[in-house]
Amino acid sequence: MLTHLTIALDMMGGDYGPRSSIPAAIAAVNKHPNLMLLLCGNEAVINEGLSKLDSLNHPRLIIKHCTEVVTNSCEPALALRNKKASSMRVALDLVKSGEAQACVSAGNTGALFFMAHYVLKMLPGIKRPALISSVPTEKKQPVYLLDLGANVHCDAQTLFEFGIMGSIVAGQALDIAKPKVCLLNIGSEDIKGHEGIKQAAVMMKASPHINYQGYCEGSDMFTGKADVIVCEGFVGNVALKTCEGIAKLIMYKFTKALKKHAFYRLIAFVLRPIIKKLYKRVNPDQYNGASLVGLRGIVVKSHGNASSKAFLAAIEEAAREVERRIPEKIQATFEQIASKSEHPPSSISK
Repeated sequence: MLTHLTIALDMMGGDYGPRSSIPAAIAAVNKHPNLMLLLCGNEAVINEGLSKLDSLNHPRLIIKHCTEVVTNSCEPALALRNKKASSMRVALDLVKSGEAQACVSAGNTGALFFMAHYVLKMLPGIKRPALISSVPTEKKQPVYLLDLGANVHCDAQTLFEFGIMGSIVAGQALDIAKPKVCLLNIGSEDIKGHEGIKQAAVMMKASPHINYQGYCEGSDMFTGKADVIVCEGFVGNVALKTCEGIAKLIMYKFTKALKKHAFYRLIAFVLRPIIKKLYKRVNPDQYNGASLVGLRGIVVKSHGNASSKAFLAAIEEAAREVERRIPEKIQATFEQIASKSEHPPSSISK
């Protein structure tokens, strides 16, 4: 573990802003003694929130005053041009300057994508960044899914690059030498899917850097068939939010049934340790924090409606990314591919 971690937080982004980010920041520094947080946002608002929680003078919570906020309704291109003093932009600038090793934001996804791409730039050989996060499976270890919405449509080359980046992230997180990679498709047969997916499958199968296992369907996501599932951003975003909705629906129905029948409440009391363990496994909050991989820096996107506990999970995900040195390992892999190939990675599909 690194002895010192510094992470910049966009304190004003998301549906709840400081109401969520301030308690999460306090919990993070209290839990991790090697962590320093740079709190980007309105100084008066942040000071008020810290004061209410008796953390106004915490030595590892440093406020970076920002005069602007990127709202959820702000157009990404306008945010990039006109919100240079926003909490989101300042957090990214701190990563670029080296003052912070990563940043976390629950703000406007499109604006974060545009700003991060502009400020931090892409790693050599990579066309587009991707949002990647883990979701639970039937097995003890999760599966990593990308892209989760940074790129609505993807060509074969982009999907291929996602497969490599996903393998690196999952390999580091799960301590697996060759993570199993699948392409999410409408069927498992080779004839299924559009031409872009078919071409990506050919490229993945031929690459020594990807342990390609073939296509998988939506119903395979939770079986542990793959360690990494690659898809277009439109598909991935819908799949992830569907998973979260199903988890919340199950817990809602379960809780409602307990309240309705005394006998069920008795059973629940007896089975309480098992129920708590199950809820912890499926609770979406613990999986909050999608990494924007492929950039020359670490950016973690929290859900816009994240609770303080969920925002804490995003901060901790950023810390893990720093410790694993994910951008450096992605860059090293793409440099290795380029050195052993007749063409650079961006030309493989041509």
